[in-house]
Amino acid sequence: MLKNKETVLFLKKKTLYSLILFCLLKVIENKEQATIERLVAECFLLFPSSFELKGYPKWPDSKKLDRALRSLRNDKLINGDSKTFFTLTKKGKQEVENMLKELRQKKLL
Repeated sequence: MLKNKETVLFLKKKTLYSLILFCLLKVIENKEQATIERLVAECFLLFPSSFELKGYPKWPDSKKLDRALRSLRNDKLINGDSKTFFTLTKKGKQEVENMLKELRQKKLL
């Protein structure tokens, strides 16, 4: 889905929450369950500098996701928990669709 460097640069300017929503959508689109482990991996693979462990850039920082996922759940953008898996709510899907629409308009997707 990520076409080029410009797309990655555009997304990196988004909030951590937006990046997580984007990654959650990618996992779901791949027909995978969005477990906490899968989300940590996807976020780190797509945006390593945003999700790296401080002082250890080759390792992901799962705490960055843990806190953000709780906030996203409180904001009613996602459902689920770290013991099972996560899904996007209708509101969360709309948020990601708006970001994707912006990417398409800029011809980055």
